[in-house]
Amino acid sequence: MSDETPHEENLSQEFEALGKNLIGAIRSAWEAPESKRLRDDMTSGLGDLASTLKREADNLASHPTTQQLRNDVSQLGEKVKAPEAQAAVRRELLSALKAMNSELEKLIGHWTSADATVEKPVEDTTPSSQAE
Repeated sequence: MSDETPHEENLSQEFEALGKNLIGAIRSAWEAPESKRLRDDMTSGLGDLASTLKREADNLASHPTTQQLRNDVSQLGEKVKAPEAQAAVRRELLSALKAMNSELEKLIGHWTSADATVEKPVEDTTPSSQAE
């Protein structure tokens, strides 16, 4: 049982880091110079996504293959309950979360450095502005 605790802590830490990175990415996007257009695009895109997902979920729920898929998922669920499968899933999930967090951190760094470059004031280097 003590063997599972470090894995659970790692997953918890990675989910926490993912949440912080997602918030950082959204905050960076919000504060970007073109944020109004980006917000409009995001709002429109999320609305389209929600409509599409609902429509497809309704279609899938009424499809005859859905029952077979439910049975298959149920059987898979029984197999996943095995400790070896749980450990493998945990390792893969942890690896995927680390990769997502790494990419989000790179994106945040890129946006942050791009914003700093855009907002950096131009220094006046004419002789009259320099101290004698």
